[in-house]
Amino acid sequence: TRNIVRGVATLSAEIVVHAFADEEQRRRPVSAASSRFQHAVYEFLPAPGQLVGEKTEAGYTGNERTHEDAVAYAAGRLEARSYVSLGGFGGYLIVGFDHSIARMESGYDFSIEGNAFDTSSEPGVVWVMQDVNGNGEPDDTWYELAGSERDNPATRRGYSVTYFRPASDGEPVRWMDCDGREGTVDRVNAHAQPYFPAWIAGDSYTLGGTLLPDNIVQEGGEWHPQAFAWGYVDNYGADRLEGAPSVDATVVANHLRISDAVDAAGEPVNLPEIHFVKIQTGVLAKAPAIGEVSTEVAGIYDFNLLK
Repeated sequence: TRNIVRGVATLSAEIVVHAFADEEQRRRPVSAASSRFQHAVYEFLPAPGQLVGEKTEAGYTGNERTHEDAVAYAAGRLEARSYVSLGGFGGYLIVGFDHSIARMESGYDFSIEGNAFDTSSEPGVVWVMQDVNGNGEPDDTWYELAGSERDNPATRRGYSVTYFRPASDGEPVRWMDCDGREGTVDRVNAHAQPYFPAWIAGDSYTLGGTLLPDNIVQEGGEWHPQAFAWGYVDNYGADRLEGAPSVDATVVANHLRISDAVDAAGEPVNLPEIHFVKIQTGVLAKAPAIGEVSTEVAGIYDFNLLK
């Protein structure tokens, strides 16, 4: 700023110092009161899909009209151990924990439950964040957990899709990707409600993330979304249960390692602990009768608290 004092010009500047918490300050130790499950839902923004806005006996009212309504819905569903659908590609959910999830020297660190079964996987990409600035908000850097498709030529990072509100609730939802390719999220007879999220204010919105390969295979006149080997959620892969303790043996839980975190260039990063987790639908694909591939999540928990 520039000030004039008795004819003499003086200059002054305001300096903003950003302080970052050190490792001890941002570590939130496990206590007797700590929950093994997610503590809070920070964001819930699904892509259009056949289970978005659906009314069910489990309490999904289909009347979520604001962002706050949607977040409260997702939090209630997860607390009840019921699934939350992320819709098509890019749909995501962000949760936090009331303690730090530490990276173990070996084995798994945390787990995410879905509803996959043999011949039906809808893989979601997992991202993690450490609370570097210590403010308790997911506003630092996200790191992807690299899975088995990390080096697959069909996997793309930094991919995005824009979804357009249909003229009527009974029409498919049109999309266009960052390459200009177009398609639709088709309607499925069993799900008659609007597929475009009611709380989106505009006529379109864009979602992005890592795109995994199309995993739908046709066999004998039927379409089956196949599993990837490991590293994704709602995925009937080798990291499901794995003979280790589980909250509920009837639910498929994919176990994950913080040591698999990579940066935007795909290079490994060394995170001693995490505080936030994001799950993102990773596949952009559909098939007759089964509709779009859409990741479902039923719970996120600290695997170490089960040992």
